Amino acid sequence: MKSNLITIIKKELARFFGDKRMAFTTILMPGLMIYILYNFMGSSLMSQFTADEDYEYQVYADNLPDSIEQSIKAMDGVKVNVMDGTGMGEADKKAAIADKEADLYAVFPAGFEADVLTYDSMTSTDPAPQVELYYNSSSTESSELYQMMISVLDYYESAMANRFDVNAKEEAYDLATNEDSSGRFFAMMVPMLLMIFLFSGCMAVAPEAIAGEKERGTIATLLVTPMKRSHLALGKIISLSVIGVLSGASSFIGTMLSLPTLMGAGSDGMDMSVYGVNDYALLLVVILTTVLVMVGAMAVLSALAKSVKEASTMVMPLMIVVMVVALTSMMGGGAPEASYWYMIPFYNSVQSMNGIFLFDYNITNIVVTLVSNLAYTLLLTGLLTKLFGSEKIMYS
Repeated sequence: MKSNLITIIKKELARFFGDKRMAFTTILMPGLMIYILYNFMGSSLMSQFTADEDYEYQVYADNLPDSIEQSIKAMDGVKVNVMDGTGMGEADKKAAIADKEADLYAVFPAGFEADVLTYDSMTSTDPAPQVELYYNSSSTESSELYQMMISVLDYYESAMANRFDVNAKEEAYDLATNEDSSGRFFAMMVPMLLMIFLFSGCMAVAPEAIAGEKERGTIATLLVTPMKRSHLALGKIISLSVIGVLSGASSFIGTMLSLPTLMGAGSDGMDMSVYGVNDYALLLVVILTTVLVMVGAMAVLSALAKSVKEASTMVMPLMIVVMVVALTSMMGGGAPEASYWYMIPFYNSVQSMNGIFLFDYNITNIVVTLVSNLAYTLLLTGLLTKLFGSEKIMYS
């Protein structure tokens, strides 16, 4: 069995890598296309998340010290209007930030400068003077002004030997709603595009490897050789899986390399560094097991077809299903929590990716996804073995 399997796998891999055009289209093209597309999207959309040069920022401020106000207005090329909030309460000013009617609400304690001068962080048991900055991350102007204000205060704080804190309370200072966050939108869009590219890569090899041999008549030669047909089926599925995994790895690498540009287009300043090694590892294994299920499903459909053209036609409904399922990453409020959702093929992969990119995943659900994908792969491999054992199907 071992020698037969190795022979079939070597044969399939040699045939695939011998065709340089197919190897490029299947392995290198997905990652390259993802990298180019995501970088283009990030670069072209970046302009939509950058404030105009002549924009005048609108700020509400309580007890704003003159020195801080002068530093803000002295920023090169930045126009800031400190508005009169007389008659407005704290809730009204926060509402203005949330409704994008103003860009920042800065709250300084009364007597801030005097408190800072007398505060000693080494001997005092009282908390340092607190500065609170309320902003809206779904607004480009608000996010940019918030970052500039942080820089001004950081410089001021370093000059004062760390005598006050900024946004130190356990409170929500970002007044944007989740639905308005552009960074969240991009994070939800990536799983959809990944699924489409993964499916395209698998579709490039599966029909040709089985239906193509039936069409050329070479499958008949393989079937009459002295080997079990189950060995032939296993050799086919393993070799296709190897190629599919390489295609999946290419898509993964392309996604990771393009994330800095793509996520950098988000107004909340997301970038690749916000994801840890565990996030990347989980994303990789989800991608690889998803590829195995795709390859198995396409191999079964290809075995039922009489030609490559017919196999491609039979795969089209599956492609539509995958694309519709991929769109679910853009819907709802994030990945579902119930584990039974992660037993549904393809949907589980989309929602797992969605959860990983949004930092909203449950490790149990990820494990359910991986186990389910492997179980579906074994089931499809067994079904392909049965089809290879049917002369009516293989010689039709």
